[in-house]
Amino acid sequence: MRKDLSNIVSGIADLPGLRDLSLTTNGSLLAFEAQRLHKCGLRRVNISLPTLNRDVYHKLTDGKIENVLGGVEAAVKAGLSPVKLNMVILNGINVDDVPEMIEFARHTGTILQLIELDPANVDDAYFSAYHEILDSFEEMLQQKAVSVETRRFMQNRRVYHLPGVTVEVVHPTENREFCAHCTRLRVTSDGKLKTCLMRNDNLIDVVTPMRNGADDDALKALFFKANQNREPYNKTA
Repeated sequence: MRKDLSNIVSGIADLPGLRDLSLTTNGSLLAFEAQRLHKCGLRRVNISLPTLNRDVYHKLTDGKIENVLGGVEAAVKAGLSPVKLNMVILNGINVDDVPEMIEFARHTGTILQLIELDPANVDDAYFSAYHEILDSFEEMLQQKAVSVETRRFMQNRRVYHLPGVTVEVVHPTENREFCAHCTRLRVTSDGKLKTCLMRNDNLIDVVTPMRNGADDDALKALFFKANQNREPYNKTA
């Protein structure tokens, strides 16, 4: 949607000391942009893909799955690595599609992320209707895995390395495990530093001082202040 996306990516990629640059996308335009974005400095990409069923995909997103599949192919061909497929599991919608998605990830050389529906992003009625606990999928992956990895700096989520394919399992943020291992610092669309997905009462305005000419020391102090305000939303008892 941003016509200047490649310029934004180039500007971020040119920052001294930057070690990684990733993009999360629905993939609908990625077939046209993947090569250029990679040349501009993009290193990896996450693509939302809840199903390979054309009709179900259209019902969920109002989009065309062919565009996304072309984007997946283009991302891999462009050298973006890893290319991850974000599959939010929805009860009664795509639960049975997981084996097919695992095979698709194996065939395309991508990583599949099974994502449990997060109540933070939907209303109670939607969550109640479509939430599916991922425990049975973890048991299946555990049985088939050659090895299992724990991502310590990503809320201890488990990564299952199956023959020829890798599958990650992402649980909701509303738990003590997530909060205890969260080190993320986000910037909101209106220029505020945000340490917690679940809280908006401890934001630190950084864009106003920047526009008013704050020097590096003053901005650094704001980043330190944001981290000092960090407090787990779900605390350990």
